[in-house]
Amino acid sequence: MSSVSFILHKPQLSENIGACARAIKNFSFNKLVVISPKPIFPNDKIIATSVGAKEIIKKCKVYENLESAIKNVDYVIATSSRFRNKNIKHITLNELLNIDFSKKIGFLFGSEASGLSNSEIVYANCTMQIPTNPNFKSLNLSHSVIIVAQVVSSLIKLKRSSFKKSQKVKPASKKDIQLMINLCISQLESKNFFKPTEKKPIMLENLRNIFYKMELSEKETRILSSVFANLAKKG
Repeated sequence: MSSVSFILHKPQLSENIGACARAIKNFSFNKLVVISPKPIFPNDKIIATSVGAKEIIKKCKVYENLESAIKNVDYVIATSSRFRNKNIKHITLNELLNIDFSKKIGFLFGSEASGLSNSEIVYANCTMQIPTNPNFKSLNLSHSVIIVAQVVSSLIKLKRSSFKKSQKVKPASKKDIQLMINLCISQLESKNFFKPTEKKPIMLENLRNIFYKMELSEKETRILSSVFANLAKKG
């Protein structure tokens, strides 16, 4: 259970943050991550609504942005109530059975007001939609968290043997991938690649989307970083 974290991106309400802590503790999880919360964190209302999960709130890590929050996560699954116009893998709740929970898995939840934007989705390895009434998709944040927590808890307890890659193949961490992407971006900027400038945000979004969904190994990340560095030298 310690390998799974529940990441709340820009939560709006104190009650929901506390309820999410309470929700994950019901299923033996203890890692809650909060990114740029609207209310002061922590506060009395968060503590009160967490009920018996106060220690989760106390240990909760707070980050200013999404990139820093997922730096030490191996695999990010973004929850979304709608399909995206992006070339990103989409899985169902049942397909969580294929996830290797020995890795550090992060479930990413958007804010109550607007969910996750496309620029935030690109940091995920895949998206996942909780099946609901197609004519009424209106789950509360804590409801979404508790559904995912229950399903994941059940799958972990099944203790089914999963496909194992060679021990020599180590997946790249989000930190490794971020460093590689930042190197690539800096080299492209030095070549004035991002033209016209008004299209730079969407170009960066698409670039991150390509690399984050590739599930690169440490070796592959090092090779690509070396390629980007050497291309700059020859330019």
